Amino acid sequence: MKINHNNYLKLAFNIAKINLGKTNSNPSVGCVVVKDNSVISSGYTSIKGRPHAEFNALNSPRNFNNSDLYVTMEPCTHYGVTPPCTNIIANKGIKRVFYSFNDTDKRTAKMSKVELGKKKIKVYKRFNANFKDFYQSYFLIKKNTIPFIDAKIAVSKDYFTINKKYRWITNSKSRDRTHLIRSEYDAIISTSKSINKDNSMLNCRLNGFNNNKPDLVIIDLKLKIKKNLNIFNENNKRKILIVTSVLKTKKISYFKKKGIKIILIKSLKTKNDFINLFNILKKYGYNRILIESGLIFLQKLIKDNLIFNLYMFQSCTRLGKSGKNNISSSFIKKLKLKKKLNVNLNGEKLFKIKIR
Repeated sequence: MKINHNNYLKLAFNIAKINLGKTNSNPSVGCVVVKDNSVISSGYTSIKGRPHAEFNALNSPRNFNNSDLYVTMEPCTHYGVTPPCTNIIANKGIKRVFYSFNDTDKRTAKMSKVELGKKKIKVYKRFNANFKDFYQSYFLIKKNTIPFIDAKIAVSKDYFTINKKYRWITNSKSRDRTHLIRSEYDAIISTSKSINKDNSMLNCRLNGFNNNKPDLVIIDLKLKIKKNLNIFNENNKRKILIVTSVLKTKKISYFKKKGIKIILIKSLKTKNDFINLFNILKKYGYNRILIESGLIFLQKLIKDNLIFNLYMFQSCTRLGKSGKNNISSSFIKKLKLKKKLNVNLNGEKLFKIKIR
């Protein structure tokens, strides 16, 4: 029987999505072990980045002799907090290793083939074009730039982002997909104006996803956020950060007592102001950020070329006089809606628009 290596690598990537956005500065890697053309084990990078996917897949008494290992990124070869994954691969009797991406960490880059070759383990690099952007955020970390930043909006068929008669623009299928998208980031940025208006939770209301939802960063320079919002009464370990220019008030003291982190900045007017904020967030460990805000804030970030991808949900309903935008949506209409994602949203559409 002919082995379809790409199918096993695709499975490894889908497994890697489980902790995408939750592995700190380490890449979220997926690993599948195949023997006699059957999957006998799998693993993915643990939350906070360790143990690695290969260790999690191979750390069992199962007989792995003469198995094939499929992994999204080449196995690490260096000693760090944990031993290199090439060690356990060799010790477990793996016969062949297939991977898609070279690591950019200088301690490991293109070294796994050399190290595993010494153990007579064959290594093959097989690129999968369907996942060519999977490690954008990880590669950015290594380049020491600002975090990887995406954005999400919902629009009607006639490009309105506010429904004056109803809270939602899109249907429940699209909203569920939004929760899934959120789960792949370690922080969400929104504005106090947006959150105050909708009393938004901005979490991941899907079974099994909400326990590790992304932290929330609220842009609120004049400290207009309401104290009685649902997000402040949610019983979980989620971190909330408020970005403000207000130095000392009773409101600041109130939020600090609730364990909310206050980030003080002078202004958010220029591109450099935003870069400074994003660098602060990176120091807090946020490497994958999703923007969910109104058009004014989003337009500023897009014009300053600070967004990588924009997820745009488009309903199949025209709002007409029931629709509203706080600014012209002409800049959205000019975006090239080329990449429509193949997902079932009961007639609605989801586009992933590459901005930079």
